[in-house]
Amino acid sequence: MDLETFAQELEHAWEERKPVEPLSERGLIGIEAAYRVQEAWGRLRQAKGDRVVGRKIGLTSKAVQQQLGVDQPDFGNLWASRFLGVGERVEVPHQLFLQPRVEGELAFLIGRRLEGPYVTPQEVLVATEAVAFALEIVDSRIRDWRIRIEDTIADNASFGAFVVAPWEKNPLEEDFSSVALVLHRNGEPLAQGVGTACLGHPARAVAWLVNALAAFGVGLEPGDIVMSGAWAPVLPAASGDLFTLVASGTRALSLRFI
Repeated sequence: MDLETFAQELEHAWEERKPVEPLSERGLIGIEAAYRVQEAWGRLRQAKGDRVVGRKIGLTSKAVQQQLGVDQPDFGNLWASRFLGVGERVEVPHQLFLQPRVEGELAFLIGRRLEGPYVTPQEVLVATEAVAFALEIVDSRIRDWRIRIEDTIADNASFGAFVVAPWEKNPLEEDFSSVALVLHRNGEPLAQGVGTACLGHPARAVAWLVNALAAFGVGLEPGDIVMSGAWAPVLPAASGDLFTLVASGTRALSLRFI
């Protein structure tokens, strides 16, 4: 099956919320081909009026890599149609998704252009206007999450939606490698991790992204939002579930599926 057809399948799955069989079992082989499917699907999204508001990094945590059976990070687009906004409490219809899971992470608001291939974590922090703790809904158009690396890359890094807490300035003032995140579901703390789980430091994950994007001839622009990747295992979400992300015991962000 050709790559454009795969992209059309993913778009139909996104719109109709009907999963498809793993692409990796039907002829999609290799990371380069998978990103070409992602790009083709992105063009379909944009043709329908959606727009990119930033990038997401996936599979940055060893725990998540092991959970999903992959061995390296990937990236995808953040679509405006699934940006749930900036705030401390958000509700979203569960039926918008196929098989959603939730993860906590750190979002970066880029303040100046970053272009690889040799960007460092320190340069990422200098170029960052603000940061915010965030919840990402990861979702797979692939039936039963039977994914290989090619599947999740083609599937826009398994992007579902995202919400960020109020932005905070001066990211250099806090060592995010030691910040702890705890994700509660319906009041029960079920997943936790520290910033070092995100490729050693969330800024290192963003540097990885910028340098990976250089191979595609693009960078990060002022105003882009970057989701730096999960610090702990993702949690499945059912209708009615309330997720609360607590960062270092003080900041909190809540998301309820209705």
